[in-house]
Amino acid sequence: MANARNPFSLAGKAVLVTGASSGLGRSIAIACSRMGARVIVTGRDQARLADTFGQLAGDGHVQFVADLTQSAQMHALVDAAGTVDGVVHSVGLQRLAPIKLVSEKLLGEVIGTNFVAPVMLTQRLLYRNALAEGGAIVFLSSSAAHIGTPGVGPYSSMKAALHGLTRCLALEQAKRRVRVNCISPSAVETPLWDRDHLEAQRARHPLGLGTPDDVAAAAIYLLSDASRWVTGTTLIMDGGAM
Repeated sequence: MANARNPFSLAGKAVLVTGASSGLGRSIAIACSRMGARVIVTGRDQARLADTFGQLAGDGHVQFVADLTQSAQMHALVDAAGTVDGVVHSVGLQRLAPIKLVSEKLLGEVIGTNFVAPVMLTQRLLYRNALAEGGAIVFLSSSAAHIGTPGVGPYSSMKAALHGLTRCLALEQAKRRVRVNCISPSAVETPLWDRDHLEAQRARHPLGLGTPDDVAAAAIYLLSDASRWVTGTTLIMDGGAM
């Protein structure tokens, strides 16, 4: 058994991680590199992306600054990435507003970042045959997609839309053995949350608050051969809150 293969290994795989300049995207990118993957990291902030890049284990990695809501920049990213074995859509944007006060501008920003960008990046990768057969697509959703919270309607709606996309795309890509899954984390200590809000959330989570490393471990599972028979599903990570 000493030579048994690790099914969670990402050695020999290339993984594209969006939103890698901070938060969950950064943790996922670093974790993938530690599991042996060659990682392509992208984000909008050049300095923060460079910081992530500097923390990657191993070599052969690529960093590419891009705003994925801009088609030309997204296309350039796909060209620079080449063929990948997995993609993790970590980029996200939260804007709080009750529906009564939602503006068209706010709605457009939330839809563009949380739904249109990951959909069109996926489309481009598939159109260019840049996602290898047997690869994996992982969308980062949120527990907000499963529960009602005042003021979070636009964000919740777009994260919920990813679940429907996941199920449909899983069937479309099954013939190529490409797996498509979604992760729905609850409160995780990232820059997206302010400290007071996190402390208020702690009491409703029986297992406590999650960490970026918890979510990164789930992403590794869904990217690796360990999940070869898992597709079209959403993994809820909420410490028992729901």
